[in-house]
Amino acid sequence: MRLAIFDLDNTLLAGDSDHTWGEFLIEQGAVDEKTYRDANDRFHQNYVEGTLNLDDYLNFSLAPLAEHPIEQLNAWHQQFMASKIEPIILARGEELLASHRAQGDYLLIITATNRFITGPIAERLGVDDLIAIEVEEKEDGYTGRYSGVPSFREGKVERLTMWLEQNGMTLEDAYFYSDSQNDLPLLQKVDHPVAVDPDDQLRQHAIDAGWRIISLRDS
Repeated sequence: MRLAIFDLDNTLLAGDSDHTWGEFLIEQGAVDEKTYRDANDRFHQNYVEGTLNLDDYLNFSLAPLAEHPIEQLNAWHQQFMASKIEPIILARGEELLASHRAQGDYLLIITATNRFITGPIAERLGVDDLIAIEVEEKEDGYTGRYSGVPSFREGKVERLTMWLEQNGMTLEDAYFYSDSQNDLPLLQKVDHPVAVDPDDQLRQHAIDAGWRIISLRDS
C-alpha cells in the first residue's frame, strides 16, 4: 500500500495548531497572558526561521498540561476544536486527503505538534494514523514532559522509520506534503515530495530540486 504523508500545521490547516492552542489557553485564563504570549510568539518565530531549540520549546509548551486536571484539558480541547481548528481546516486539504483515500493510499499525518493537541484533529480529518510528539502521562493526567524521539526535523525521519518497521510498510512511491523548511530531511526521503504553500526557504529548494509546488489556500 502506498503512503501519502502530510504535515499538519500550515499544510492541511491554515494556521499553526500549537501556537493557536497557546493563544486559546491565554483566552481561558489558564496561563499568564503577557509572559506566555511573548514566549509563544518568540518560539513560533524561531520555528518559522528554522532556529527553534526544541527542548526549550517543549518544556514551555507542555508545562500547562501538567498544571490542569485532564478533565479540564479535555473540555478545553473540545472548545478549541470548535472555535479555533474547524475554521482553519482547509477545504482543499480535505479534498487532497479524499483524493489519496480514493486511490487506496494509506493516509498518515506526521507533525512536530504534540499528540494531545493533534490527536483529535487527525481523527477529525479521517487519516489512518498519526505520528506526533508523545506527551508523557501519569495516572491522573500529564507530567509536562515528552517521551521518545520528538517528531521534528531529522526526528520525523527517525520516527517514520520506526513506524514503517512496526507496520511492515515502505516509502516506495510515497508522497509527503509540507509547507516548512524544517521538513526538508523527510521531503528528501520520499519519491514524491510536494511543497504546499511553502516558506521562502522550502520554495527555493523545491524550485532548485524540481519538486511540485501547490497551494491549498482559497486565494
